[in-house]
Amino acid sequence: MTSTPSVTSTSSAPRLAPLYLAGFTTAFGAHGIAAALGAETEDLGWTLLAFGFTLALYDLAEVLLKPLFGALSDRIGVRPVIVGGLLAFSAFSVVGAVVPGMIGLVIGRLGQGAAASAFSPSSSAAVARLTGASTRGRYFGRYGSWKSLGYALGPLLGAVLIVWGGMPALFWALAVLGLAAAVWVAIAVPRVPVLPRTRVTLVDLGRELLAPGFLVPTLVLAATTGALAVAVGFLPLLGRQAGLGTVGSMAIVTVLAIASSLAQPLIGAAHDRGRLSVRLGTVGGLALIAVGIGISALSGEAVVLVATALLVGLGVGTATPVAFSHLAASTPADRMGRTMGSAELGRELGDAGGPLVAGAVATASVPGVGLGVVAALTAGAGALALLGLRTRTDAAVGE
Repeated sequence: MTSTPSVTSTSSAPRLAPLYLAGFTTAFGAHGIAAALGAETEDLGWTLLAFGFTLALYDLAEVLLKPLFGALSDRIGVRPVIVGGLLAFSAFSVVGAVVPGMIGLVIGRLGQGAAASAFSPSSSAAVARLTGASTRGRYFGRYGSWKSLGYALGPLLGAVLIVWGGMPALFWALAVLGLAAAVWVAIAVPRVPVLPRTRVTLVDLGRELLAPGFLVPTLVLAATTGALAVAVGFLPLLGRQAGLGTVGSMAIVTVLAIASSLAQPLIGAAHDRGRLSVRLGTVGGLALIAVGIGISALSGEAVVLVATALLVGLGVGTATPVAFSHLAASTPADRMGRTMGSAELGRELGDAGGPLVAGAVATASVPGVGLGVVAALTAGAGALALLGLRTRTDAAVGE
């Protein structure tokens, strides 16, 4: 296991707080609009496929750019990339607010996704660099918890803002949030030293990407994010069909996000103390998610949808901090940004692919079948992770 040096201090928690806001911002931006669109979508069939594509639009912009911005943060430092990304996020949010119709929505969402591809992996790299091995899981848990709060507040605040002032009001709120986060990061986050980098060939890069220390946690993160995207988009849709109304259907997503937000710091701390192995945390989390999505495929009753939200939230909250901590512990500090960017690419493929798969299958059949396919794919990812995590990996929980 590769030891990753850190730039820790006695005030690590306050110094990380601006990074938590950056995580909140990208989650709010990604899912505030997505859940609002899901709750307002009435028809199934072809419009469901279009809905899935709309959910994936933000993430498709991130797929190509996250590894590039992650590598850039290794070269120039994480702080300037985070600040620049947040400022760009605000700028494209203004475009979404002032340009009317679908053109503004498309440009705004694509631009927000491209900007998030800069500050999201760089923020993860900063958390890894600014924390020590004995506390990394806890702080990744807190970072993930604030992202989950973005998932929780995004749908509800998004609904309120859209009812009050339409989509422009939501874009204006995101512009202000991104600007505030950029200023706070620039002022409060310490400079992370740029480390000397060794020359990397394409063969070396391929070897890094195929190493179990990278491949397994990235698979777990992709599966959790894909299932989460499906839940955030389709649970409000099914809730509205079940007669819950717009607010009630969005409240289901809030249950999911609060469960994940509460679980992540606790799970991360337990992992740091050696009470939760990498294998149990990742595979167990994926199992909870698969069960949760699976029961919603069988029944659309309101109580089942709430149970799905709870199980998916707990599963995401269990697997995510453990996978990130394991990934950081396996990565040399001089390529932390590139590795986090590549891992985030895997997450975005899941985030974009999950809704597209569910929507495409539902278009050809019914929503329950689409959700069932997602549940099966999540369970399959858990099985692959179980095979990929050797006993020697579990022995490195506390490293």
